[in-house]
Amino acid sequence: MKINPYLIFNGDCKAAFTFYAQALQGQLDVMMTFGESPAREHFAADLHNLIIHTRLSVGDQAIMGSDTTPDRPTDDMAGCSVSLNVDSIDEAERVFNALAEDGSVQMPLEATFWAARFGMLVDRFGVSWMVNCEKDQ
Repeated sequence: MKINPYLIFNGDCKAAFTFYAQALQGQLDVMMTFGESPAREHFAADLHNLIIHTRLSVGDQAIMGSDTTPDRPTDDMAGCSVSLNVDSIDEAERVFNALAEDGSVQMPLEATFWAARFGMLVDRFGVSWMVNCEKDQ
């Protein structure tokens, strides 16, 4: 079993997942719009450019997402964070700095009593991230 976060956006899913693919050095396996889906005729034309489903793979892990429709807007993503566990301090710094670009750092990346590096941020799309590196390399 694997648990995969699924993020829902109010229209900026494509921009967010393109950004995440670069920041996390992952691979976008799929990015389908409402207009490209087999159910295209069930959606108003103004929704056709929104993302109905996307999947980003990073190693053997994945994060998925979509846009919502205007009749079901999402509130901010407070109360939940995507936690990334990395294997080196260099990778922790790279990922943290990439995700923090145009976002807001909640806790700087630094040594803690449980980790060589840990930090928290909210990215430019309102998604909360925790970056954790337990190894002192």
